[in-house]
This record gives sequence, C-alpha cells and structure tokens, in this order.
Amino acid sequence: MSDAPPQHTPLMQQYLRIKADYPDILLFFRMGDFYELFYDDAKRAAGLLDITLTHRGKSAGEPIPMAGVPYHSVDGYLARLLKKGESVAICEQIGDPDTAKGPVERKVVRIVTPGTVTEESLLEERTERLLAAILPGKQGFGLAWLDLAGGRLRCCPLGSAAELTAELERLRPAEILLPENAGLPFNREGAAVREHPPWAFDAESAERELCRQFRVQDLSGFGIEGRGPEVGAAGALLGYARDMLSGELPHLAGMRAVRPAEHLVLDAATRRHLEIDVHPDGRSEHTLVGLMDTAATPMGSRKLKRWLTHPLRDRTALGARHQAVSALMETHVHPDLAERLSGLGDIERVLTRIALKTARPRDLATLREGLGRLPQLAEGLERVSVPLLDELRDDLAPCPDLSKLLESAVVEQPPMVVRDGGVIAEGYDAELDELRGLSQNAGDFLVRYEEQERERTGVQTLKVGFNRVHGYYIEIGKTHADKVPTEYSRRQTLKNAERYITEELKAFEDKVLSARERALAREKALYEALVDRLGGEHGRLAVIAAGLATLDVLVTFAERAETLRLNVPELDEQPGVDIVEGRHPVVERVQDEAFVPNDCRLDPDRRMLVITGPNMGGKSTYMRQAALITILAHAGAFVPAKSARIGPIDRIFSRIGAGDDLTRGRSTFMVEMVETANILHNATEHSLVLMDEIGRGTSTFDGLALAWAVATELALNLRAMTLFATHYFELTRLAEDHEGIANVHLDAREHGDEIVFLHSVREGPASQSYGIQVARLAGVPKPVIAQARKHLDRLENEAAGASSPQLGLFGQASTRGAGSEDSPVDPVHDMLEDIDPDDLSPREALDWLYRLKKVDG
Repeated sequence: MSDAPPQHTPLMQQYLRIKADYPDILLFFRMGDFYELFYDDAKRAAGLLDITLTHRGKSAGEPIPMAGVPYHSVDGYLARLLKKGESVAICEQIGDPDTAKGPVERKVVRIVTPGTVTEESLLEERTERLLAAILPGKQGFGLAWLDLAGGRLRCCPLGSAAELTAELERLRPAEILLPENAGLPFNREGAAVREHPPWAFDAESAERELCRQFRVQDLSGFGIEGRGPEVGAAGALLGYARDMLSGELPHLAGMRAVRPAEHLVLDAATRRHLEIDVHPDGRSEHTLVGLMDTAATPMGSRKLKRWLTHPLRDRTALGARHQAVSALMETHVHPDLAERLSGLGDIERVLTRIALKTARPRDLATLREGLGRLPQLAEGLERVSVPLLDELRDDLAPCPDLSKLLESAVVEQPPMVVRDGGVIAEGYDAELDELRGLSQNAGDFLVRYEEQERERTGVQTLKVGFNRVHGYYIEIGKTHADKVPTEYSRRQTLKNAERYITEELKAFEDKVLSARERALAREKALYEALVDRLGGEHGRLAVIAAGLATLDVLVTFAERAETLRLNVPELDEQPGVDIVEGRHPVVERVQDEAFVPNDCRLDPDRRMLVITGPNMGGKSTYMRQAALITILAHAGAFVPAKSARIGPIDRIFSRIGAGDDLTRGRSTFMVEMVETANILHNATEHSLVLMDEIGRGTSTFDGLALAWAVATELALNLRAMTLFATHYFELTRLAEDHEGIANVHLDAREHGDEIVFLHSVREGPASQSYGIQVARLAGVPKPVIAQARKHLDRLENEAAGASSPQLGLFGQASTRGAGSEDSPVDPVHDMLEDIDPDDLSPREALDWLYRLKKVDG
C-alpha cells in the first residue's frame, strides 16, 4: 500500500489552479447559489465579513476551511471588503452543469479593487473613488490619478514630499500604485497600496500606450511635454485599469496635466485645520463642503467638492463663475433650474458603464430621463445670458435623435437586468414583437384547443396545461380512460389521471418554447446593439453630463448665497485681503447665538496682525474664517462677508490646534515645529498664513523666543500676509518696533467672577488673558481655581514690587534706564542691547536665548 498523501479532489484541483493566478486577493468561487472561499481566503473573509467559517469534506487528507456568501447579495459583501482595502476576483461557472464531465468549467470574469469599481451598488453617490499612482523622479515625484467611474485621468509633477502629501490629502485615493521597494514618504492610511514592477512605470512605454488610448501622436495637446515621472505614473494607471477590467477603456478619451501654479496650494495640515471636507470626527456635516453641498445631482455634488478642495487662481475663470452666480440670482431663475435638475440620475457614471458595456436597463432609463430634461433646462437658461451660462446652454443642447431612440426602445419601468427580458419596448422591433406574440397568444390557443378536444372526446373534465418539467399536456381522469383517442401519447401518469400529448400540441409546444428562447436572444441582441449605439455617442453625451454638473454647482452656489447671506467677492491684482464684516460660515450655521462679524485687513503696509485675547474668545474662528472666505472666492462661490477684496494669493498655510503623530514618533510640539518649518520654507509674499499659539508646547523662554523669531521672519523677511494669534503678550511689542505689524484683540468683559466673550475684534493688544475664568467655565474644581487666584495675585504683587513696572522680555524686571548712574548693571540687558532682532535668523535667535539663560543662571 502506498504511503503517498491522498490527492486533491478534481474540484479543489480546479480551485487551486485558478487561485494560483490571484495569490494576493480573495477569490469568490461560484458554486450554485453561493460564492465560496477556501483555505486562507476563507479564514480571512470570515474575520473581515463576520461570516461563519466551516470545514467541509477533505482534500489531500485535510479538512477544507470554507466560508461563503449568497450570490444574490454579493454586492453588499463586496462593498464592505472594498472599504477595508481588499480586492476580490469573481470566478463564475461558464460551463453547462448538465453536460459537464467532472467540475463545471469556471473562469475569473472580473476583478474588483477599491480604485477600479464602476458598479452603482459599490460606489458612494457623492464621493469620487480614485485610483492613484506615484513614481519618484530625479527632482520630486510624478503623481497621476484616475476616476474610472467618471472617466477622468489627471497627472501632475510635484517637487517635494510635502507637495505629494498635500495632494494625497486632497484626493484621498482608495487605491495607490507604487513601484516595488519605492519607500515613499507618505501616510498610506485609508488607501489600499499595491506594489508593481518598475517596468510598469516606464515612461516611454507609458507615452506610447497613452497615445494609443487617446488616438494621438503625442501628448502635447494635453499639456504634457517630455516624459516626466507623471507620464510613467499615468501609464501604470492605464495598464492596471485595463487588466482589472479585462478590456479597453473607451470612455477615457483624454487626460489633463495639472500644474500646482493653477490652484491655491493647501498643504495637508492646512486642509485638516480648516476642515474643508472632513471634520476631525471623520464626518463631513460640519465642514465647508458639507455646508455648501445642496446640489441636486450626484455628479454636481462631486464637482462642487472638486472646486472647493482645489480652488483656482485663474481670475478670468473665477470671474466667469461669479458673474454666472450673480446672473442666476438677479433673474431669480436658480430655483426653477434646481427643480428641473432635481431627481436626475448619475449620467456621468451611466456613460462609463455604457462605454464598458456593463450598463443595466435602468441605466438607460436614467439617461433617457436626463436627455428628456434638456429642453426644459434650455428654456430656463434662455432667461439669463452671461458667457459661462451661454456656453452651458450650448453644451446642453437637446438630443432629439437619442431621446427618441431611448423612448422607443426601452420600456417605461425596465427590470434590473436584461437576462429575463421585458426591457425592449413593444413596437421597437417587428421580429421581437412576433416572437413575443407567439408566446403571449399561447393562452388563447390553449383555450380553443381545450374546447376542441372536449367536444371531440366527450370528456368535459379534460384539461390542457403546462409545467416546466413535462411541457404542455392533456389531462384526463382515469374514469374516462375508455374515451382517450388512440392518437394520444401518454406523457405522465398521476394517481387519478393520465397526461397525454398529441402531434398538434407537440408542434405548438416546440413553436412556443422556441419562440421564448428566440425572443430572449433577440432582445439581448437588440439591447447590446442599443448600448453600442449609445457608446458611439460618448463624446457628445459626456459634454452634456459635464454641463449638467457645472450648471448644478452654479445653481447651488446661487441658492447658498441667498440662504446664507453671501456676497460676491472682488478679486483684483492689488496685494492684500480686505474683509468687511466677515463670518465663519460653518460656525455661524451651527451655533445657537448670533454670530459676531469682524473685519480683517491685510495689505503691503499691514502684513501681520498679532492677535491676542482670551481662550474661547474666537481667535481661531477669526483666523479660519479669513481662510475659508478666500477659498470660497477662489472656488467661484460667494462669501460670508459684507464685502471682500482679495488680491493675488498663491498658498494658504495654517498652523492651528494641537495634535501628535505618535505612529511616526512625533510629539505635539514636534508636529507643531514640523508644520512651522514647512511654512517658513515655502511661504511667499503672496501667501496667507494662519499661526496659532506658536511655542506653547515647550518652556516659556524657548516658546517665547521661537514665537518671536517665527513672527519676525514671516513679517519682515518673507513678508507673508499673516494672522498670528498668541498668548505671549511680549509679542505685542513687535508692532511698536517694526512697520507692517499691527495688534488686534478679541474683546471680553468681566462681571465679578463671570466672563463674557464679545467675539468682536478690536485694534490694539488685549489687556489680559482671562485664563482662570476660562478654567472655571470648563469645570475646574473650585479649590484649584482659588489656589490659582492666590498664586496669580502673588505673581502680580512680585512684579509690581520690581524696580520697573514693565517686565522685560523674559519676565525679569529691568533695573536699567531709571535715570540714575548708580543703577545696578544688568548683563542680560547689556546683551540685549547688542542684538538687532531684524538681522537674526530663527537659529541665531535660539543661540542667543541659550547664552542669555547661561548668564541669567
């Protein structure tokens, strides 16, 4: 007897052979009404999906771990796996179980990955699902991203890891492709990362494949010159998407090179701090996008988010958007247009499924509904005429030929799938109508035939019927067996009756059943031809989809301007930001009490505002609202201010709030310094910088010195437009010593032990910080508050008893300058006399600080 281990069963041999081609992803193996997973896949899926892990049978002598999901509800399981970054290969039965010898033939028919899904059931309506690729270059990185469901391919060169991180924070791709062993410096959280061989990113091959895809000789028409790393990244995306969909991508007709200079640059930290589209709690409700997005259509919603998260710098394009919104409001046509857009389906994604030949019947009904609305929208746009809306009216020109085609071809309420028929409308195809007629008229024939046979046999209980197993039959009770004609052939015996068939009935059966099969086949062919016909019109239909999305955004901006009391901003070429009665749009909407508006003026002679005032007084809100007003203006929206004049802005930086990054070994203070360093390295005179409480994460002397050095660098050397909030009152002296710096404060009032925050911005420095009062409001125990008050009184008395009522820069009372030659010599003061702050770099300031501490010690 042989000691060799038992072999795998034929079914497991088939499974293992297919699984070998997909070692790193889950394989859904179709068996009857279930998709089954085996071995390690089963164990992994059971944990990810919280489904039962079982062991059934044996193969190679070992129990087989097994888990499964019903085929009819597979999309729900796929959606859960995609959210977890998993990919799935779908393996279907393609052979006939009735004729198969051994296991039914199976093959993988599609691969579902987080970045390449196009099915409606697996996508979030109002969120883009992006696939990105990154390729390191000699001087930076090449980044490309693909919205496969929307048919958009973009690429851009990036000069640094910080720029790459900022773009990834904006895009939040669901899946990222990297060259093997690239070791890229970015946070991969929230994205599935796939490593591919370096040859997949080859720029020369990528250029060739991209040109073939777009049917062009070179890529210069898309703004791409040369073979930078962004071209290699785009080629990797194209190849990967083709592989996952097992075919061509006819809906990708072009790409666009995005240049950083075209948009306001917002680094990753700034996007988080300003809560543009994601709140720290992970939700989007209390964000700028959440507030502004009342779009009527999913495609409009996605475009609105793109405009807000990627604000433009092109003053001409922005002026056209502002003009269009103004015209919609002045004519008050936007409510009517919003109503006509309401309920429109996602035509943009429908067109992708049509191009990929995966469109379902209801997708065609969605397209038909959208085309049917075009005449109504054109009528509404006739009432307003400005250049951008005139362009949209041309883009949304009705398509009577396609509308008529869909109206005549598809039933009013089509079924989910074409498989069972009932999709093609009556009257569209004469052959289909004839085949359907044979099947539908079977009932009339059977009634007549039953009456005929009753009269011929004299058996009034004779019945003519049909079942799926035996087909058509004549049923006669056994009590009338003597009356059965000799030409009847027995088909089935029952307890009390016999079933027969006749030549005439058999001929009818063959004709009807054949007609049903032929009708389904004919309908499937007609449906495929219809999808092909619509796919050939993809270019024209894509323009319509884009026009509908743009119109939806402009109509939404008009509605938001009316509802939220927003006003048109002024974009000019004079440097500065001048906001009158500005408001924070999100805070104003969510708080119960009335929002206090404030002015904010920055210009070449007033480049920095040093902002003081109590905690909870509104310093952070004041700074953030200036940034959000700027972003809204550069998205083409109106702004929450009585008026806003905004000069050239290249970037917005924000260093607000406290947070650590323990996974990368960074403390709160380290994160603060990293973000500060990024600002100091990249800010220009056209940048808007928000700085909050720099230096608070370290000792008082270190923190004050750092805050002072950072402030002077921004104001005097970089000359950036800066809002600098601080609790270091010593920094208010900067306004006295240097031009271009001004003090403002958030006002508050004390009433006994109570503090009232007025939230209004006043010129000049704050008188005190009200820290103890804020601590009491926060619920700090009364004994602790009492101790704090005693200690504060002692410190104030000690300061008052010093020879000079004015504390020096580091809190030590100065004894020089009292007018007496006998005044004690203060070495710290002498050293300070020798320092010119304007000539110090941040590093030199720290060096002086350590020298001063040694002297003072």
